[in-house]
Amino acid sequence: MSLSIIHSRALDGLSAAAVEVEVHLANGLPSFTLVGLADLEVKESRERVRAALQSSGLEFPANKRITVNLSPADLPKEGARFDLPIALGLLAASGQIDAEMLANIECAGELGLSGELRPIKGALAMALALRAAKLDRALILPRGCADEAALVQGLVVREAAHLLDLVNALQPGSETPLPRVQRDPPPRGETPLDLRDIKGQSGPKRALEIAAAGGLSILLVGPPGTGKSMLAQRLPTLLPPLSESEALESAALLSANGQFRPSLWAQRAFRAPHHSASAAAMIGGGSPPRPGEITLAQHGVLFLDELPEFQRMSLEALREPLETGRVHISRSAHQAEFPARFQLIAAMNPCPCGHLGNPTKACRCSPDQVTRYQNRLSGPLLDRIDLTVEVPVLSPAILSAAADGETSATVAARVAAARDRAVRRQGCSNAMLAAGQLDGHLSMSPEGEAMLHRAAARLAWSARSFHRVLRIARTVADLAGSDVITALHVSEAIQWRRALPGRND
Repeated sequence: MSLSIIHSRALDGLSAAAVEVEVHLANGLPSFTLVGLADLEVKESRERVRAALQSSGLEFPANKRITVNLSPADLPKEGARFDLPIALGLLAASGQIDAEMLANIECAGELGLSGELRPIKGALAMALALRAAKLDRALILPRGCADEAALVQGLVVREAAHLLDLVNALQPGSETPLPRVQRDPPPRGETPLDLRDIKGQSGPKRALEIAAAGGLSILLVGPPGTGKSMLAQRLPTLLPPLSESEALESAALLSANGQFRPSLWAQRAFRAPHHSASAAAMIGGGSPPRPGEITLAQHGVLFLDELPEFQRMSLEALREPLETGRVHISRSAHQAEFPARFQLIAAMNPCPCGHLGNPTKACRCSPDQVTRYQNRLSGPLLDRIDLTVEVPVLSPAILSAAADGETSATVAARVAAARDRAVRRQGCSNAMLAAGQLDGHLSMSPEGEAMLHRAAARLAWSARSFHRVLRIARTVADLAGSDVITALHVSEAIQWRRALPGRND
């Protein structure tokens, strides 16, 4: 009777939970049993491991009763990541490699039938979890995802291209260790998009700058072809660079979803789901729960184009994450909490035909049609959007005569200075400032305070709207380099808190 234990990790939401792969060989009727809440992909590893061992010229203990336990038993396991630890466990239990050398490694990888190792999802999440656990273990991964894990400093990461590479390295007294992967973070990627590409539209550009400086949400409303999508795509170019911890967190989220690329390193995520996306695709779902678009946009931008065309449930699901920056997914067998600290930018036409308020083309919609179209967006959702901006139609003559505007780099410098002011004052961006903290970080002139209260009474703002106008005014003052919110700052903030065109509520 032989037993071996090897360490690996399973993706559990956004974390990589520790898993012990226990392999037991015993006499009896030959069988290969895999237990420990494994899904179909994991159970299929039995055939991949069998073929990989035989193709590599290694002995498969076919005349033994094989039991593989993935512990803890109540943690769901999915994917082909356990192929490699199962194969190594079998080799150790049958005496083909040194079992003592398995105590100081963690590994994961998919096996091809020839013994080739193939990349897996979540390598970066595994590395972050191993570093957080402060365990003195080397992380062994297939070539192709070891580079990704090596972005986490302070770990020993080794790569292997074939199962035989590992077998040779784990022989007693072996002098052929696996190559260690070390790399510095790749250079930050650059985007060809620039705010200067957009002619005219000084008002929407100003709103975009305010949204970037405060981390505020924004809704662009205007006829087709006015540049709403172009404005939205350039929002990430105005945002400050990600810190190292933010870059690692964003990369780990993409890695767990199989979407990380080195060229995306330290770039703010820009997620633009199609309007047919379901609520589960937006907020996450499945069993076990997986992150949705709002989580994949962590520290980045979520762009919802054609906002009224999204399913009602998909939009209403955004309400809690917009307030809390977290999303809770509950299923009968598993619960998960995902981060959702994203910046929302949305775009929509003002009516079904799109030409309400267009001076060059008449709108064909009746008032009832306009109302029904705009009512696809609930009042509570609109109340959570900070800035509502009309993007007007510009004639060809105005566009051709318009001078080049400021570059993204110029505006981004002002945005970074404004954010620095906010962080020094309160430790976070203005958007993350809780309602109970607003009074402690606002210094408003008497004229500005009087103007704000008159506007709140006249426009019948909710308490949430009132607080959001305060955040906008605070951001406008930060951009102006002012410690005091004046009446001028308040008046601009009020202008950005408006109803949809043609909407009286």
